[in-house]
Amino acid sequence: MADTLAESPGTLSGVARVLVNAGKLDSRQAEELTRTAREQRRSFVTTLLAAGSIKSDDLAHTLSRALSVPLLDLGALDIQRLPQGVIDAKLSNQYQVLVLSKRGSRLFVAGADPTDQEAIERIKFATQLNPEWVIVEHDKLVKVLEGTTGTAGDQIAAMANEDFDFDITDDATEPQQEPSSLASEVEDAPVVKFLQKMLVDAINMRASDLHFEPYEYNYRVRFRVDGELREITQPPVAIKDKLASRIKVISRLDIAEKRVPQDGRMKLKFGTKSIDFRVSTLPTLFGEKIVIRILDPSSAKLGIEALGYEPEEKARLMDAIVRPYGMVLVTGPTGSGKTVSLYTCLNILNQPGVNISTVEDPAEINLPGINQVNVNDRAGMNFSTALKAFLRQDPDVIMVGEIRDLETADIAIKAAQTGHMVMSTLHTNDAPTTLTRLMNMGVPVFNIASSVILITAQRLVRRLCENCKAPTEYPREAMLKAGFTEEQLEGNWKPYRAIGCSSCNNGYKGRVGLYQVMPITEEMQRIILNQGTAMDIAQQAQREGVRDLRQSGLVKVRSGVTTLEEVISATNE
Repeated sequence: MADTLAESPGTLSGVARVLVNAGKLDSRQAEELTRTAREQRRSFVTTLLAAGSIKSDDLAHTLSRALSVPLLDLGALDIQRLPQGVIDAKLSNQYQVLVLSKRGSRLFVAGADPTDQEAIERIKFATQLNPEWVIVEHDKLVKVLEGTTGTAGDQIAAMANEDFDFDITDDATEPQQEPSSLASEVEDAPVVKFLQKMLVDAINMRASDLHFEPYEYNYRVRFRVDGELREITQPPVAIKDKLASRIKVISRLDIAEKRVPQDGRMKLKFGTKSIDFRVSTLPTLFGEKIVIRILDPSSAKLGIEALGYEPEEKARLMDAIVRPYGMVLVTGPTGSGKTVSLYTCLNILNQPGVNISTVEDPAEINLPGINQVNVNDRAGMNFSTALKAFLRQDPDVIMVGEIRDLETADIAIKAAQTGHMVMSTLHTNDAPTTLTRLMNMGVPVFNIASSVILITAQRLVRRLCENCKAPTEYPREAMLKAGFTEEQLEGNWKPYRAIGCSSCNNGYKGRVGLYQVMPITEEMQRIILNQGTAMDIAQQAQREGVRDLRQSGLVKVRSGVTTLEEVISATNE
């Protein structure tokens, strides 16, 4: 069919003849366009559409009806699922064609000009398959080809089109010798530059984590900014292995091992400042997912006021940590800022006359003047082993990254009972349930009552941007349901809502903590010794004026620090 319409000297091209017969062009127009196309060495279809003689969709429908060739809407296709590498990218661009599928000896090809006999012969020669044409709209085809025929390196180079002064520090051990087959993955310049750009962008956006996530047909990069994951870009899938290898080499991980998770660290120079990153790899169905956490040392030196403690909460915490012995526990889910709170307390206590030791998994931020130890399960260095060693190191203050089992809890409590200040974390929802969690772990109630002096539960909520926040109104019933009392609603104060401006993230900028700071009083000790429930302890805490997390959040709403929606979302348990 296409053969009979092929262009011959002195005649109109196949497409031109079809359009003339269909009444879409007159003969003179067709002849002028054919001559222009020949002079400019462009295809007739490209010249025709550039002249505005017909629209792309009208051309496709006209050719489909006249030639009885199937018509396909490229917008309805998942382009990522199309076969790759069947024909050369140069050939695909030259003849403006896209391979749709292969079935036996037949190759289904999408194009705007089914009469292009030269394209048919070239494809047939290159693939040794019989091309079968499917008509598509030219403008959509061009967009698809622009996104699929460039090499992964070209696309990455376009994404990372800036130059960075971003050097790896050489204070770590040398990376493992990589196999020669992986050398090209590690030193691919566009990939190196792309990774640098992602790290710089993440730091500038105040992100806490970068996620590099491979899927079957796409690869995405997301940043966690103010606790919220945001998709940043989708680089080509082809770079996933090279990018993973580059990150692993910088982090001193084994680039040949792709079957098990690995953890590492890297330190990079960003201008005059050094930034630490914690790296975690995870094998998934379609490659290694990598999460990079940005460890900002300045966050541990913000001071307790910057964390969002109300005056009475700060006073309770300070009173507890300056005691000579006892246990202070910080609780909350992953990502609620427990580590920063503990580091802030340690910085307050970090004086020349105080011996402080910490065991963490891993140590996130380097604190000068504090002896920090990393957990290493393979070598037998776990929390309980480190704690036993600490007790022979003449400590004043001990920080345990997390109490995970009865053995660690027992040693920590004995340390607190024998003249040491012990700080640690637990994963519980609030302060009262922390005590029952220790009981459930098997810690005797008399040990809990005699050693724990304060428990802080916390959450992080997004802080309103001071530049654009605006007063708002909520129905009185909704405010009461959220936890406000009638007395708290009196007065002329108004809650605020997020607006959004150029200097913030949808109306929010940074985060602030909500805290339930619960000292263990004599009355609470009696409840613990009588094996009271978390509810009994919570009721006693309320009687003693300890705000729960929701009430702490409502104080922040009243002061215009955050929104009611944020507080409800963080404390809806």
